[in-house]
Amino acid sequence: MKLYQVRKGQFVYFNNELHRVYSVKPVYKQSVHLIKLKDLTQHLTNASKIEKYIPKHLDSFIFDHKAYTLHKDKKAEDRDYILITNPNPDYMDHYSLNEIEIVSSVESEGVITTKSNGVKHNEYLLMIPGRDVSSHSIDYLDINMANSDLMSNDSDQLEKSTQGDMPSIGDVYKKRGGDHPLQTMVVAINGETIFLGNNLEISLNELNDTEIWEFQYSLLED
Repeated sequence: MKLYQVRKGQFVYFNNELHRVYSVKPVYKQSVHLIKLKDLTQHLTNASKIEKYIPKHLDSFIFDHKAYTLHKDKKAEDRDYILITNPNPDYMDHYSLNEIEIVSSVESEGVITTKSNGVKHNEYLLMIPGRDVSSHSIDYLDINMANSDLMSNDSDQLEKSTQGDMPSIGDVYKKRGGDHPLQTMVVAINGETIFLGNNLEISLNELNDTEIWEFQYSLLED
């Protein structure tokens, strides 16, 4: 690709794996800044080393260690993830191509996300957890060239996620009960040990106990 063809938000393949462009800075030698979808790690490269991909209905991929399948014919519900593939924001909304956001509430014409964006139903594809039997995996540009160790690691991460919802760094939770309500953010993750603000360290099972902790919102990378 030529640099002038690279846009923020595009899905691209870099080193055979699926990424999203989060910034383009022409003045730098490595001008394209990417985020790998499967683990949200950041990478730098240039336009000649990436290949564009347009996500579509029934594509499936790993996002933050969990598999999802895109659906165009199903409307989102509260707490669902959406991929904004046809952005047409109003002047008060702030979202762009292929941003992934969490639904806070559903209205007749669209949804309100946890970032207070109003997204119409025709602007997004719903991200349904898991891989649909009819889905097409887009994690790798060429599955035959994928490193076996990488694919094994993907399987390990997915197996762990079935033991309970794995949070992401930036997720904000509120602790129920007590005289002084506590709201804190996930700052680090080590296996199934979750590190929160205020020097709190808890297990994944404890964080997934809805009688103790309530998910509030997520500070996802733009």
